[in-house]
Amino acid sequence: MAFNEIPLSPDNQLFSYAIRGVSYQFRVLWRGDCWILDISDSNDVLIIGGIPLVTGVNLMEQHQYMGLGFGLVVICDVSGQDYPTETDLGSLSHLYVITE
Repeated sequence: MAFNEIPLSPDNQLFSYAIRGVSYQFRVLWRGDCWILDISDSNDVLIIGGIPLVTGVNLMEQHQYMGLGFGLVVICDVSGQDYPTETDLGSLSHLYVITE
C-alpha cells in the first residue's frame, strides 16, 4: 500500500493529478464550514462532487463501486482536529492518495 500526499494550499484551487496513470482534475473549495473536493476526469466531466474533507475515513469508501482504484485520506497534525481549517490546508492538514 502506497501513500502519496497531494500538495494543497489554503486557497480554492483546480489542478490535475495523476493516480495510477490516470489524470484527474481536482477542485478544492472552501464552503464556509469546510473544504469540499470535486473529482473530474481529464475532460472536466464530474466523477464525484461535494466530498467534505474530514479526517478518520477513506473519503472514497462509499464510491468503491466506481472502480477508480484509489483511496483518499485527510490527516490533521493537530490532535483531535476533525477537519482542515480555512487556513491550515496543506500545512497542518494533509490529503493523501492511497494505492495498492
